[in-house]
Amino acid sequence: MGWADTSDLIPRGWTCGYCGNRVGGTSGYYRNSFDPYPMSGAFDESMIYICPHCEKPTAFLVSDNGAVEQVPGPMEGSSVRGLPETVSALYDEIRKCVQVGSYTAAVLASRKMLMHLAVGSGAKPGMTFSQYVSYLDEAHYIPPNGREWVDEIRKRSNEQNHEIVLATREDAAQLLDFIEMLLRFAYEFPARVRRK
Repeated sequence: MGWADTSDLIPRGWTCGYCGNRVGGTSGYYRNSFDPYPMSGAFDESMIYICPHCEKPTAFLVSDNGAVEQVPGPMEGSSVRGLPETVSALYDEIRKCVQVGSYTAAVLASRKMLMHLAVGSGAKPGMTFSQYVSYLDEAHYIPPNGREWVDEIRKRSNEQNHEIVLATREDAAQLLDFIEMLLRFAYEFPARVRRK
């Protein structure tokens, strides 16, 4: 179908927050009050670009101090192959929470992901969160030097779940990195071996 009445803009590259592809484009929208082709070639005005891959709009908003914010920003984390449908949906939910700045929600969903991962790996349903994390460790899903990570996850998850504390971007990003590693170890790598 396409977008109506788009303009040619300064060429820009970005990682699309919808499809995750690294793209470049010149098609989009600008305000009537500025020159879409400034002499400097700089991006000094807010513009909306259309992704040439998925055709969804991405805004590049310029603040008064000149900082540019991409909305939606790139999805955090990387895709992991071979995930069961429910695990994949929850992982994407965590990534989207981090993407939009919902860090406490990302940490709480990460806690749930660890529970899913433990049960999917053989733990009994109905255990406590701490028991699930211990199960993952004892079943060798956590690397030998990962004990510090496990203790940090327990601590942060308890803070966010039982106290009036908000998670930070760093909290959510570290947990997302850890979960991505566990998912690769538990699902993606075994799926690759089975395909050979």
